[in-house]
Amino acid sequence: MIAGPCSAETETQVLETAIGVQKAGAHILRAGIWKPRTRPGNFEGVGAIGLKWMQKAKKTTGLLTAIEVANPYHVELALEHEIDVLWIGARTSVNPFAVQEIADALQGVDKIVLVKNPVNPDLALWMGALERIEKAGIHRLGAIHRGFSSYKKMPYRNEPLWQIPIDLKTQYPHLPLINDPSHISGKHELVADIAQTAIQLKFDGLMIETHIRPDSAWSDARQQITPGALARFLDKLVVPKDRIFDSALLKTLSLLRNEIDDIDVELVQLLKQRQDKTSEIAEIKFKENIAIYQKERWLDILQKAIANARENNINQKFIEQLIRLLHQESLKIQHRIFSEKEPKNNK
Repeated sequence: MIAGPCSAETETQVLETAIGVQKAGAHILRAGIWKPRTRPGNFEGVGAIGLKWMQKAKKTTGLLTAIEVANPYHVELALEHEIDVLWIGARTSVNPFAVQEIADALQGVDKIVLVKNPVNPDLALWMGALERIEKAGIHRLGAIHRGFSSYKKMPYRNEPLWQIPIDLKTQYPHLPLINDPSHISGKHELVADIAQTAIQLKFDGLMIETHIRPDSAWSDARQQITPGALARFLDKLVVPKDRIFDSALLKTLSLLRNEIDDIDVELVQLLKQRQDKTSEIAEIKFKENIAIYQKERWLDILQKAIANARENNINQKFIEQLIRLLHQESLKIQHRIFSEKEPKNNK
């Protein structure tokens, strides 16, 4: 459990928050010392003086300390002030050059290093950042899932896209995976729900922004909770069982899973039939010199699918995304067939 303010603001604020989160059950105190802001002019962190406050908080509470580092200079100062955990933020992990500079600065260092997912949903980029840090000799390595930027209208600040961290965990089963519900939700009232989902998905820990007076926070006030709220949330947190020991329950789940497997087989077969029909349409379009993309037809497909989802009480956004993926694949199939049939120019 990692908790603490978005930004270190004053020595008193850091110490009081540290005492509060320690009583709530946190193991590590987090605080932003340098704040990479989207636009200049906003509060960009107190700088190196905040590291002394973190040292004092550690001495007072016994908590480990964690800060974000974005360049070798940050790493150097963090090491000088005996910070225990360094994390690489989403705006840094998206840049392999910046990650490599940090990796070079960490050579021979025995610290816990956590890497947040890049701002954009790119699993390979996230893996690449982790691999660069690992190659620097960092063995106490972990990942933080803080969601992904999106232009879509949604209830969250950053889209969770849960499958991406699950895929990361599949690639690296022993890599500790921490969820950051504060940055995903962007709203303090949604933090508990996101955190509970993460625990149900077998995340290894949580990083929650906690402030003694969230309403007056100098940055990201909307998504921070009080130490008291953190304590109440942790008290209500439901940790799922690792294994099922009830044989009757296990049998029921097994039967339902087998049925899902059969449905998945049927789905793949139906998709194959759909692709075959798409190929037949492409043949006709090529022969008659008809454009691959037909706007009216596409809108008709989309509207019918959404209406069908509504009638059958299925998540309409999910169906819309699925139909868009199918249409994208349909265009690829038609384009491939057109390319194969067009005469090649001899050079």
